[in-house]
Amino acid sequence: MPRSTNPLSRRTFLQGLGAASGAAIRLGLPPLEAMFNPSGTAYAGETGAAAIPTRFVFWFNGNGIPEKYWVPRETGADYSLPSCLQPLAPHRGDMHVITGLDSPAARLPGPGNSHYPSMSALLSGCVYTGRGAGGPSFDQLVARQIGGATRFRSIEVGVCQESFGEAIQRNMSWVDRDRPLPPEMIPHRLFDRLFGRKDAALIDREKSVLDAVREQAGSLKARLGAADKVRLDEYLSSVRELENSIATLPPEYRQEVERPSEALDLRDYPRVAKIQSDLLVHALASGQTRVASCMLSKCQGLSRFPWLGHTAQRHHEYTHGQVETPRGMRILRDICRWHVEEFAYLVGRLKATPEGAGTLLDNTALLFVHEHAEANAHKNNNLAVILAGHAGSMKAGLHTRTTGTLGDLYLTVAEEALGARIGTFPTADRKLTGIV
Repeated sequence: MPRSTNPLSRRTFLQGLGAASGAAIRLGLPPLEAMFNPSGTAYAGETGAAAIPTRFVFWFNGNGIPEKYWVPRETGADYSLPSCLQPLAPHRGDMHVITGLDSPAARLPGPGNSHYPSMSALLSGCVYTGRGAGGPSFDQLVARQIGGATRFRSIEVGVCQESFGEAIQRNMSWVDRDRPLPPEMIPHRLFDRLFGRKDAALIDREKSVLDAVREQAGSLKARLGAADKVRLDEYLSSVRELENSIATLPPEYRQEVERPSEALDLRDYPRVAKIQSDLLVHALASGQTRVASCMLSKCQGLSRFPWLGHTAQRHHEYTHGQVETPRGMRILRDICRWHVEEFAYLVGRLKATPEGAGTLLDNTALLFVHEHAEANAHKNNNLAVILAGHAGSMKAGLHTRTTGTLGDLYLTVAEEALGARIGTFPTADRKLTGIV
C-alpha cells in the first residue's frame, strides 16, 4: 500500500514550513516516509533518487580523562566497559573506542601553557599561534566538502557559558588560522537561529513558533499517510516541548558570564546540555546542516558540578591537586562519566530519529575527543577517542588499540566514512585500517 497519498520531494523537505509563505519563522521538517523511495534507501526526487546524506558531529570536552576509569583493558568486541563509559552501554554496538593515537603537533615549541598547543593540535594539527589555532579545524575541512548545499555550512554549539581565558580555550571550530567560529552557548539564541525568528512576539516567547505555521502544517498533514501523520505530530510536539524547556530556564542563562562557577547556579547545566543536543538533532534531521561541533565544556574549564555533589573545586583543579588520592580519582571519574552521559544522550537521540529504512545515527559519524589523554599528566600520546554512528559503514562494537596520529584518523573518517575529500591533514601520514 502507498505510504502517502502524495509523495513529497526533497525540495519540500529542505524548504520546510514557513519559508515559502513568508512567515516569521522557518520550521524544518523531519525525515518522513513520503520523502523516500519505496525501499527507504534514498530520497525521492523530481529527477530521480538522491542518496541520503552523511552527517558529522565533532564533540569535545576539556581537561582530559582519568585513563584508569576511561580506557578499556581488553581489545576487540568483548571488551568490558570501564566505569566512565558505562552510560554508553545501550549503544556499544554503535560505537568504536580507539586508543593509542598521537598528537605530535602538541609537542612542538610554541607559546602558552600545555593546554593551548594541545588544543590547537587537536583541532587543526598545527602549532598554536599565540592567538588561536594554527589552521582550520577538522570539522571545517569537512564542512568545506559536504556542507555547501545546506542552509548552514556548519553549526557550532556550546554548553558551558564560560568566557574567560584565551580564544583557543573558548573555541572549538576555526575557519582558518586565528579565525574562530564561536560556539552558540545560549539555548534561546540557538533556537532563534535555527527557526529564523523575526517576530518580536516570538522572540519574547509570547507565542509559539507553531502558531506561525499551523495552517501550513495542517495542509501538509492532509497529504501524508498514517505513519507520517503520527511522526509529524510527534515532531511538532517536540518543538513545543523545546520552546517550553528554554522558556523556563533561569534568566541568567540568556547571557555569557566570565566565571559561571561563581556567577551562576550551575545545577541546570545538564538540562542545558540536553536542550542543545535536541536542537542539534533537529538541525541535522531537518537538513539545515550536515556538519556540527559541540563543545560540552571549555579547554582548561573552570566549572563546578553541584548536580554531582562536587563543588569544592573547579574542573581543572580536580584534574590536578588531590587527583592522585583515591577520593580525587573518584571525583574525576564522576565528572568524566557525566561528560559521557551527555554524549550518550546525543547518540540516543540520533538513534531514535527515523530516516528512510534506518535512523539518523545510521547516516552520521560522531567523533568524541579531548585535548589530552591522562588529565593530570597533560599527555598528548595514547589519546583515547570514541567514534559513534554508522556513516560510510563504519565499524562498531569494538575497542581498537592502534598506532598513528589523530590526523590519520581524521583523514580516514573524512574520506572513507563521510565522503569528504579533504586530501590531507597536517599530521596525517596514512589512512588507518579497521575503521570502515
